[in-house]
Amino acid sequence: MDGVAMQDEHNEKGQGMMGLIRELLHPYRGSLIIIFAAMLVQSTMTLAAPWPLKIILDNVVGDHKPAPWFGALLKPLLAHGQRMHLAALAALAVVCIALLNAGASYVANYFTESVGQWVANDLRMRTYHHLQYLSLRYYDSHQSGVLLSTITADVLTIQNFASSATLGIVVDMFTILGMLVVMFCMNWDFTLIAVAVTPLMLLLASRFKKAVKKSTHEVRKQQSNIVAVVQQDLESIRVVKAFGRQELEQEALAAVSRATVAAALKAREVKALLSPIVTVIVSCCVAFVLWRGSLLILAGGMTAGELTVFLSYLASFFKPVKDLASMNNSIAQTAVAVERIRTILDADAILAERPDPSEQAIRGEIVFDHVAFAYDANSPVLRDVSFTVKPGQMVGVVGPTGGGKSTIMSLIPRFYDPIAGTIRIDGIDVRDYQLKALRDQIGYVLQETVLFRGTVRENIAYGRAGATEEEIIEAAKLANADEFISRMPDGYQTMVGDRGDTLSGGQRQRIGIARAIIRNNPILILDEPTAALDTESERLVIEALERLMKGRTVLTIAHRLSTIRDADSIIVLKDGMVAEQGTHSQLLALGGTYAELYNIQFETAPAKAVL
Repeated sequence: MDGVAMQDEHNEKGQGMMGLIRELLHPYRGSLIIIFAAMLVQSTMTLAAPWPLKIILDNVVGDHKPAPWFGALLKPLLAHGQRMHLAALAALAVVCIALLNAGASYVANYFTESVGQWVANDLRMRTYHHLQYLSLRYYDSHQSGVLLSTITADVLTIQNFASSATLGIVVDMFTILGMLVVMFCMNWDFTLIAVAVTPLMLLLASRFKKAVKKSTHEVRKQQSNIVAVVQQDLESIRVVKAFGRQELEQEALAAVSRATVAAALKAREVKALLSPIVTVIVSCCVAFVLWRGSLLILAGGMTAGELTVFLSYLASFFKPVKDLASMNNSIAQTAVAVERIRTILDADAILAERPDPSEQAIRGEIVFDHVAFAYDANSPVLRDVSFTVKPGQMVGVVGPTGGGKSTIMSLIPRFYDPIAGTIRIDGIDVRDYQLKALRDQIGYVLQETVLFRGTVRENIAYGRAGATEEEIIEAAKLANADEFISRMPDGYQTMVGDRGDTLSGGQRQRIGIARAIIRNNPILILDEPTAALDTESERLVIEALERLMKGRTVLTIAHRLSTIRDADSIIVLKDGMVAEQGTHSQLLALGGTYAELYNIQFETAPAKAVL
């Protein structure tokens, strides 16, 4: 039963690989027909290539009579003893065959490269599109470097196989079939030798397939680790330099690089063994045919031209057979690449939408009703959280580290779904909203604003597609950003580095606020946007936030409790539960967790004394 199960699994994977290849090639079937026709011409020219030499050996140099059908064509030349005319015809045939073969090769290569590039583009965009819509839960457990390797190197592997190897296999099969027919007509017992050896080589190749695939899988895994290490190092280069840990990072790369070399060398041992074995078998077969053919020529049972054509066919016959056997390496690499791509495409971490999701405009009421959440089953982050935020209210969320503050903010736009309870906006479960409609109505200003490589204008306009120049400038003015942007060398067209590292923290935050202002959303989520700023930058950011928050429902995570003194309500989270809720004054008077946090932060006397 285990063997049957393993075979079924193997067949499924094979069908999955070819199914994906067929799916990717389907839009380009017109080009594939052209490629296939060109390759058939190449195969036909391969069949015709040795015949001019046979004519020279048998009918020009020798005195052998041609086959009846061929003799009828050559009769005008042979009847008058014009053998040199026949030689010229054979020479012209060689040139024509070469020209046709070259033309067909050009057409096949031209269209093959085109199909390969577009297949890679389609698969790359399909995979990237799927990644864009996976929930954050998927990214919590997958390295971005490995995903990057998959969408580049693995897509390239599939491209190469889809554009060349797939059609190559088909044409090789037709070439083998055509040669078998011609060879059987020429000398059936010689042909049986080739037919007898072919299954032996294919069986040998199949024995290697499993080992090649296993070793290839390990190589690709280690190559992905290299990408992951390098990406992490480059993204954190400032920290690396600040702590002087360049050597540590080099050692980390050296370790995974050595592992990649070891895996590649192990794979080499398997791959390098197959081709020589096949070559030896082919050589033995050709040697036997050469010896047997020589005996037949001496006995008058075969002409030198026929043996030459047969040997040429035999060599050409074994080439596609050898290619098919050696293609195990390419097939194994492609199978591994497809598995890795399929792992992404089959990931079910996409948040499901209802068949008829709501797209209604949001007023801003938010209700958490007995909500529980866990990133994994053994570590609940939220347990039975309930609270209500009225439209237009500002609500602060505070509590010790690990209390679940950021998780609450992530549940509102459905970055994750709760494992129990419901979250309603304007009385509708967030799971009943269309995701895009929901998120388009929620603005964000995070503790560390992430900017993209591009211009300042593009980073502000990132908040809303189609924003006009006037709207961008107005948003920047409201965010207290226009003043420093105008002093930049190219103003709003100034390029910022990756993640905005060419700007100060306060400047990045004000651009982030401008990005939120331009969205003009009814709900605003703030994740302590002033926590890492100096006093002057904090003042400018707070001024901008006060303009941004007017008329909106605001939830803000606060580490500096002074920023939420005027909040309509403050929710205190502790151990994943709502420990307290009320205004600043009410919570201080209560003398609980909030008052304790306040006293620690401001190093004051007991909270009641400062009322």
